[in-house]
Amino acid sequence: MHLAINKHMRAALRVLSYPAAMELDKVYKVERAIYQLKAPPLSALYRHWDHKIESVDGTPIRVRIYTPRQQTDHRVLLFFHGGGWVLENVDTYNQVCKALAKATGCRVASVEYRRAPEHPFPMGLEDCYAAAKAIYTAGAQLGTHGAEDIILIGDSAGANLAAAVSLLARDRGEFTVSQQILIYPATAADHSETSPFPSVRENGEGYLLTAFRVEQFMRLYAGMDDSAYQNPYFAPLLMQDLSRQPRTLLITAEYDPLRDEGEAYARALAEAGNPVRCVRMADALHGFLSLPSRFVHVKRTHALIREFLGDEMKCADSKNQNGTASTTRRKFSRRRFTGRIPQSFD
Repeated sequence: MHLAINKHMRAALRVLSYPAAMELDKVYKVERAIYQLKAPPLSALYRHWDHKIESVDGTPIRVRIYTPRQQTDHRVLLFFHGGGWVLENVDTYNQVCKALAKATGCRVASVEYRRAPEHPFPMGLEDCYAAAKAIYTAGAQLGTHGAEDIILIGDSAGANLAAAVSLLARDRGEFTVSQQILIYPATAADHSETSPFPSVRENGEGYLLTAFRVEQFMRLYAGMDDSAYQNPYFAPLLMQDLSRQPRTLLITAEYDPLRDEGEAYARALAEAGNPVRCVRMADALHGFLSLPSRFVHVKRTHALIREFLGDEMKCADSKNQNGTASTTRRKFSRRRFTGRIPQSFD
């Protein structure tokens, strides 16, 4: 199913977009409750991991593992959900993770990190880091054979957390992230009219997620600490040294205020010497991954992820046969995704 962004769709989107006058700090609990009511029921396609995970302050962290009925791949996708660090949770992303497990044949481990504003930055990030550290160091229990068998993945705020976990892992040296998939990530700190990214103004109103709503999410995530806005683990695009980062698939949406900052992060990663593939999904809005799997943007995203995972398997096979692995660093360009899975970097 494909929804073209024509003039009639634009008019409907303007009506459905978050009203600028709505203050998130006053309504976020109501919005959370609405998301929870819409959460699909659980099925037998998941189990809880019984390994004990504790965050930096000793708080237990819940991890839900989705195992597809036809598990064709032993690797694990370590998933951080979106929702602006505030609204959504593991339950509301149940359908997304089930679809991802089914589409890839991999297990998906979804992390229930603590949300703002009750737990502002860096608490949610520390929860994600603790879960990643536990999973990366518990390969025997999960049936993985090394760091290359675990792939960080997240969308929106979750993609921000995935990128930040990769940076923290490099800087703390406790485990190594070899691959990450970032879907319409938040990477910058400024979403006001002074933002250097045109998509904040071009797509900042009338496409469901507004620039004003992004600012509100980030304010709640930062809490009372204005210094967070200068912290590269809060906004990864601020990181001056992006060397030694994972092989990356980054997907943006054409009509998303976060589009340009996501693509800027892909460029910065590539310029720092990391293997990166970036795809702009044409006619897509922020949050499209939460649509049913029959929608074309979800199908294309699943296909891109399968291709990304397949490329890694080729690298692994080469390493097993030859003792060395080679990865191509492709140049960044801004061509749009046209409907076919591209064979080169987009």
